[in-house]
Amino acid sequence: MSGALRSGSFRSKCRAAGAASIWLAGLCVAAAAQAQYLHSRSAAPAPVRPEVDRAYVQLMASPTVQRLLDAVRDDHPRATVDLRRLTEIEAPPFKEQPRAEAFLARLQALGLADTRIDAEGNVLGLRKGRGRGPTLLVSAHLDTVFPAGTDVTIKERDGRLYAPGISDNTRGLAVLLSWLRVLNEQKIQTEGDLLFAANVGEEELGNLRGMKHIFAEHPEIDGMVALEPAPDDSVLIFGTASRRYEVTFEGPGGHSFGAFGRVPSAIHGMGRAIAKIADLKTPRFPRTTFTVGTVSGGTSVNTIAPQARMAIDIRSDANGPLLATEKKIFAAIDAAVREENHRWGVDTLRVSSRLIGDRPGGRTPSDAPIVEAAVRANTAFGRRTVFRGGSTDANVPMSLGIPAIVVGGGGLTGGFHALDEWIDLHEAWRGAQNSLLTVLGLVGVQGVSAPLLAKRLPP
Repeated sequence: MSGALRSGSFRSKCRAAGAASIWLAGLCVAAAAQAQYLHSRSAAPAPVRPEVDRAYVQLMASPTVQRLLDAVRDDHPRATVDLRRLTEIEAPPFKEQPRAEAFLARLQALGLADTRIDAEGNVLGLRKGRGRGPTLLVSAHLDTVFPAGTDVTIKERDGRLYAPGISDNTRGLAVLLSWLRVLNEQKIQTEGDLLFAANVGEEELGNLRGMKHIFAEHPEIDGMVALEPAPDDSVLIFGTASRRYEVTFEGPGGHSFGAFGRVPSAIHGMGRAIAKIADLKTPRFPRTTFTVGTVSGGTSVNTIAPQARMAIDIRSDANGPLLATEKKIFAAIDAAVREENHRWGVDTLRVSSRLIGDRPGGRTPSDAPIVEAAVRANTAFGRRTVFRGGSTDANVPMSLGIPAIVVGGGGLTGGFHALDEWIDLHEAWRGAQNSLLTVLGLVGVQGVSAPLLAKRLPP
């Protein structure tokens, strides 16, 4: 087990992380899973199969690849310009089109001919390889959590850039453009195809709609590497599933004094339900969580509420515990309604629910070639890999059994989903080099290395 996962300092950071750091929370989520994976192994770096090691020895020894990695470093100023421009284009959930059009224009300006915005709003562009390898999807999401009208102007202080969405996930978009630029300028011919995607629907109630559409329309995709803000040494291999519901309580309502004793309160019934839900127990492994995230209802302070609503989020690293927890939650809601009706000797309080979010879960095995490629690329840069989990675009391919991972695009980041979200770009190009090296190993480079990612379907 890595020192970071063993140390008391890491445990204290997990307790203190809260919502301030999504990637650290992800490390905490995956800590138990990584501990289990490494339990029977030594403290040495995770081994990779010989062909993976051989491919990265060949890549790192290649003058062509070294020039390419140097070009990523030298492209950093241009990548920063792209980051600034894209960050200051709003991209709220379901309103990503202005940023999508700007990203499409950048792909076309960089000479990618096969580009388009698909029916769901994703920007896609195919960089053809030699036709002797797999098709690898490389992606970053367009949308941010911030509503329309949010000030997205970049502020700079103390060596950091501050703006909503600048790291989650505009940095990923800028890195994709940088990769395309240097691959073209260095005339790198890959064996497999690279399908570039700037997708919609990753945040909030987007429900992974963009990625679901891509995989429904492109059965030729053999694997996926997604970019998210994350430490350069981390690789996400666990896709946390989630289901979200809006639950509505409805009754006749009435005057707080005149109707008292005859009319059940929708708010009181919801309150009973929330108290019961709060007492539920879930397994620590696979990690399974729930929360009542929002509540609303009532019409005035002196009215027995005729209606109340709450939104519930349920998550798990495994489908069985997720569904079991969901069943317990709805049993608690039904019991609360019965109790509120019984309190007044009526049956007029009713409850209904609506599914508003459904993110499938899954995992990519730690010994899959796509994971070993990321591990070996980290080793090439002197980094030790930490596996983690989270709810990302990679959930979709993982749920379909398609190899997928999430890696970082470089830079120190923080303040996710807050107005003071920030990124420190000092030597951020190192992360972009690292993740591109992972990609090169998977699709192969002409005259240097064969692709490590296998084709799923016959040609």
